[in-house]
Amino acid sequence: MIEVGAFALAALVIALAGVYMTRVADTLADRTGLGEAVVGGILLGAATSLSGVVTSVSAAIDGLAPLAVSNAVGGICAQTVLLVVADLTYRRANLEHAAADEKNMLQAALLVLLLGVALAGYVTPQLTVWALHPVSFILIAAYIFGVRTNVALQERPSWKPRQTSETQPDGPEEEAMQEALMPLLLKFAGLAAVLAGAGYVVAKTGAAISADFGISQTVVGALLTATATSLPELVTTVAAVRRGALQLAVGGIVGGNTFDVLFLTISDFAYRDGSIYAAMGSRDALLLVAGVVMTAILLMGLILRDRKGIGFEGISILAVYAAVIALQIYLG
Repeated sequence: MIEVGAFALAALVIALAGVYMTRVADTLADRTGLGEAVVGGILLGAATSLSGVVTSVSAAIDGLAPLAVSNAVGGICAQTVLLVVADLTYRRANLEHAAADEKNMLQAALLVLLLGVALAGYVTPQLTVWALHPVSFILIAAYIFGVRTNVALQERPSWKPRQTSETQPDGPEEEAMQEALMPLLLKFAGLAAVLAGAGYVVAKTGAAISADFGISQTVVGALLTATATSLPELVTTVAAVRRGALQLAVGGIVGGNTFDVLFLTISDFAYRDGSIYAAMGSRDALLLVAGVVMTAILLMGLILRDRKGIGFEGISILAVYAAVIALQIYLG
């Protein structure tokens, strides 16, 4: 029971830190001129993922490969569902319609690419370079390319989504422009450190719960630790929607998911019993497939832009997630 209490306390800390991080990130988006989609997709996405990366790396160091992988990929699936939750809280219009932004669409396409590359690491021959699968290096290169392209798109956009009466534009607030940049960055870094520390507690208690209750590491990772370490995304996304920072909300989720794929690379470095892709099982691969499908549906929603309700993409994402979780529980 001590482990359960520590797990719950760490999850609470993650949630509270995420609330304060949203305001800081929104101000940084205006103060730096990068915009909500770029700051959400890169800075906020990476910071809210720190608790998850610490969880996966800690599990990989302890030799718990299924927990490391399922925490990373299960988090991607859970966080995509959070966009549907945020959509339900935004009554004015469909969130993907109102938050239309070409940079979020690019980020979603990058996420599909990264998940496909990770899946290739499971199905291809298990070659290693310095005990690392080549896919780990490809993921880093692809992520860096995506980040550079996203920043370039902010500076030199090739096209823009059509503005409608329901579209919420991303414009800087005068108050935010007066904020000193360095204190903002220090606040953001401090909150990120809190999330990382709480993530370590989640990893250790999650592994203990798996052992004590005889639950599969993949199920614990996909349901328990992935959900707990997704709390920053939930809190920041809902808070961003309430602030009217819609591009920040969508960018934080999609960008966080993109960064989460790199958990596999970092875990591959930390896992010393060979390539982490060789230690993956079919249930872990199923989570990767679900991530690809859910992100592709989201990208379609960002392109088609239903005007009202949660749209076809919201219903479809919930259906896919429910199906994959049911399969994970059925497989044990």
